[in-house]
Amino acid sequence: MKDKIIDSVVSGMTECLSGAQLERLQSVLRIALQGVEVSCVCDKERVSHDNGVLLTSFLSAKSIEGCSSKTIGYYRMTIEKFLAGSEKDLRLVCTDDIRSYLTKYQVDHGSSMVTIDNMRRIFSSFFSWLEDEDYIVKSPVRRIHKVRTEKLVKETISDEHLEMLRDACHEMRDLAMIDFLASTGVRVGELVKINRSDIDFHERQCVVLGKGNKERTVYFNARAKVHLQKYLAERTDNNVALFVGLNGIHERMTISGVEARVRWLGQRASVCRIHPHKFRRTMATVAIDKGMPIEQVQRLLGHKKIDTTLHYAMVNQNNVKIAHRKYIS
Repeated sequence: MKDKIIDSVVSGMTECLSGAQLERLQSVLRIALQGVEVSCVCDKERVSHDNGVLLTSFLSAKSIEGCSSKTIGYYRMTIEKFLAGSEKDLRLVCTDDIRSYLTKYQVDHGSSMVTIDNMRRIFSSFFSWLEDEDYIVKSPVRRIHKVRTEKLVKETISDEHLEMLRDACHEMRDLAMIDFLASTGVRVGELVKINRSDIDFHERQCVVLGKGNKERTVYFNARAKVHLQKYLAERTDNNVALFVGLNGIHERMTISGVEARVRWLGQRASVCRIHPHKFRRTMATVAIDKGMPIEQVQRLLGHKKIDTTLHYAMVNQNNVKIAHRKYIS
C-alpha cells in the first residue's frame, strides 16, 4: 500500500519536477513512511465522495459566475462520466488519463472532433479551477492542445425559404415569432425570457437578458413590429410573457416549445433543417454582407469575443468575388 501511495504521488508530480527531483521525492517519501502502517479503508467510497465534493464545489462556482442551468448540467454530465470510468482521486489524475479517456470515448461513441474538443474544454475549466483553488499543483489538461476540427460552412436561411416559413404560419404568434427571430438574432433562451414590457415599439427595440445575466438591447424591423402588435392585440390573457402557448392556459413558451414549433413550421413549409439558432446565424451573415462593422454585429449578438461573431457569420462568397474585382483586379 505504501508503494502505491508513493507511486501515485510521484506520478502526480511528473509534470512539475525533473527526473532527478522525482527520484529525490521518492526517496524522501520512503524514508518518511518507514515504520508507518498504512491501510485502505473504504478506498473507493472515499475517493468517490471526495471527487463528488470537488465537483459540487466547482459547479457552484460556475453558477455564481453566471453560467446557465443548461451549461452547468452539461458540465456535470461530462465530468461525472469521466469520474465513473476512473477510480482515481481527482488530485492524482494525470495528462495520460484524460488523453486515454478522450481517445476511448471518441472510438466507443463515434463522436465528432467538435464533441471531443468540447469535452476537453470542460475538463480544462474544471482542472484549472482545481489548480486555482490549490487542490492540485498544475492542471493535467494544460498539455492537451485544442482538437483540430473541420471548419464547415454552416447554412443560413435564404430569402425564399424565409418567405415560405412565413406562408406556413397560420397563427399570428408564429408569424411574429419568426420575424422577431429573423430581425433580432436573439438566442432562443433569450426569446422565452422576454416580457411584453421589454418591448419598445416606438424605437423598435427590446431589452434581453443574455448569457451571464447581462442585459443588452436588440432591434427589430418594421415587419416584426407590425406582426408583434397584431399578435398582442388579439391576446386575451394577462401573462406578462411576450410569447405564450396557444392552448387555453397561455403559459410562457419554453425553449423546447419554441424549437419544436419552429421545426414543425419548417416541415409544413417543406424547408429542411430549420431551428431557432439558424435565424441568429442568418441575421449575422446578412448584417456583415451588407457592410455592418463586425464590432456592431458582435454587440447585437452579445458575444464577449469577436472570434465568436466571426464563427457565426459566414460572408457571402459572391460578395467576396465582387470585392476582389473592385479592389484587386
